[in-house]
Amino acid sequence: MTYKSQEDEDFLTRVVVDTSLRKFYLYSSEGNSKTVDCDNVDEFMNVLELVRALIKEDDIVYAEPLVQNAE
Repeated sequence: MTYKSQEDEDFLTRVVVDTSLRKFYLYSSEGNSKTVDCDNVDEFMNVLELVRALIKEDDIVYAEPLVQNAE
């Protein structure tokens, strides 16, 4: 059996929520990243609810919304 200290574990350090694109960008302590693409609003809201329940508020960042200039 191999003992693995907490220093060796890769853990989530930041989640960027992009409401415009319905995506979540996950960043880890080891520099790894993953993207979660949601196919519809219901899926996005379910993932957002999970993120808010499991991740500290300080580790969640919201991307700037996409805005079109009206000319």
